[in-house]
Amino acid sequence: MTRARSGARGLADGTAGPTPTVGVIGLGTMGLPMAKNVLAAGFPLVAHNRSRGPVDALVALGATAAASPDELAGLSDIVITVLPDSPDVEAVVRGGRGVAAGIRPGSMLIDMTTASPALARDIAEYFHDRDVAVLDAPVSGGETGAVSGELSIMVGGDEDAYQRALPVLAAMGKTIVLVGGAGAGQVTKAANQMVVAITIAGVSEALLMAMKAGVDPEKVRQALLGGFAQSRILDLHGGRILARDYQPGFRSALQRKDLRIAAETAKAVKSSAPTTELVLDLYGDLVARGMGELDHSALAAFLEEAS
Repeated sequence: MTRARSGARGLADGTAGPTPTVGVIGLGTMGLPMAKNVLAAGFPLVAHNRSRGPVDALVALGATAAASPDELAGLSDIVITVLPDSPDVEAVVRGGRGVAAGIRPGSMLIDMTTASPALARDIAEYFHDRDVAVLDAPVSGGETGAVSGELSIMVGGDEDAYQRALPVLAAMGKTIVLVGGAGAGQVTKAANQMVVAITIAGVSEALLMAMKAGVDPEKVRQALLGGFAQSRILDLHGGRILARDYQPGFRSALQRKDLRIAAETAKAVKSSAPTTELVLDLYGDLVARGMGELDHSALAAFLEEAS
């Protein structure tokens, strides 16, 4: 099920019942602008982060600070986590002073981390008998989409929880799709990252080949954009590659992490994914060379060095 962003903010404007308090844990490149958009949409916000700076920035805008995940959970109707990886989710949700220690019955947990589908299902089952609804809702769109509030949000969970969460999700995203039950959002994000990384690799190899063959790679890109090879990655990341602009919108280290999740998921369901495994190895070598903090389009620079 897909919902557009417009018309989905009833709880924020008071037309569909009391406005829930939203707690956000993880205020990094994605989490901070997402939290700002939730606050701007009219939801009372509670914020927690390992470093204090982003919390203070939100407090200056009207948010409330929480000293720990359990404190935040106790103050919130909807808890959102936006964290680096699956072990971070496990620690924040079920570790010492974690969300589980403070969350109230009737509340909701939305994990917007790109994490393991198996962990998403496990957490949903863990909270089922505690009367806490759980959604896994990873996002695509990068920092630009997070700032503009135009992320694509891939949701796993049940319909009732999705409908409850929709006004809050609509503050952060433009395309919001309920794709299935618990873990389905994370499977969808794994599929997204497979397509993104493999396409970056293809664009990188194509432009590098053109350059080494003595053909203007920018003109090659322009020609390809008018044909069947056209894609957002060829357009946006192709431009980055030609400009050698690898300031991170999405870091290569995170791309490697996401591909690892995708490869593990494919293996768990006995689905062949040899291209994903190959590109995962390339990103592993890139990170090992000290390029992990660069944008994931820096795979082109890695391939250029290697050749």
